[in-house]
Amino acid sequence: MQIIGLCRFSFPALGDFQIEHNTVEDRRRHLYSPARLEERFRLFESITLPSFRAQTDGDFQLLIVAGECLPKAAFDRLKDLTADIRQVRIIREPVDPDLKHRQAMKRVLQKARSQPDRPCLQFRHDDDDCVSVDFVERLRAGAGDATSLIAGNQAIGIDFNNGYQASFGPDGIQTAQVYKSLLGVGLGMLISGGCAHTIISFTHNRIGRFMPVISYPDKPMWIRSLNGSNDSPRAGKQKSQLRPITPDIEREFAKRFAIDPNVVHRVHSSA
Repeated sequence: MQIIGLCRFSFPALGDFQIEHNTVEDRRRHLYSPARLEERFRLFESITLPSFRAQTDGDFQLLIVAGECLPKAAFDRLKDLTADIRQVRIIREPVDPDLKHRQAMKRVLQKARSQPDRPCLQFRHDDDDCVSVDFVERLRAGAGDATSLIAGNQAIGIDFNNGYQASFGPDGIQTAQVYKSLLGVGLGMLISGGCAHTIISFTHNRIGRFMPVISYPDKPMWIRSLNGSNDSPRAGKQKSQLRPITPDIEREFAKRFAIDPNVVHRVHSSA
């Protein structure tokens, strides 16, 4: 079964963000500010990409969508950081002021389906978050569990609701284990053949209103980064729950998420 992940790298179309802007130019100025881009690249390199390199099931595609207007230096850096990950496909899309963000991403995902008449697994992923090294393997297993449900539905949500919130910086890692349902990270969707819906067709925390959802709380499956450029206004309040990482959790981060504390320190030391 085809598995497609969508990662939007500061794509400046309007809509689908809690922090909104009136024009594409305003959105570009916000997303492409040097300080913000630098923070996103640090997180992308140190926590997002390592787990995709280490996936136990390598049969997936990760579409990284960037605007054609992304500054050249940033685009070159994006290419360099992902060059060794065969599953990554960088897509440069023009930004149409009349096409909302969600519609543009739906079009990308629909084009990526190699056999649209057959079922497909999709997931969305932010460029500052992390999934476990067995995420794709578990997502595929979840599709097997959903076989009977998909017969009567166009789509089924597959939600891993056990994970960590964490901050990463020159002083190390702070974290807290949490259970949160229907976040943008650790959430997939089994889509039936012939269905035009995509993982981006629905607001992630409302998916349960439109389809059955299977939840798996057994193992930590994701790390949600709390940082200076989070779109959610609640992220700042959630930072107060974080505590310095313990040796046991540091080992779990290495084993389950391929996060190397030495790389975290190196990448963030000049922040």
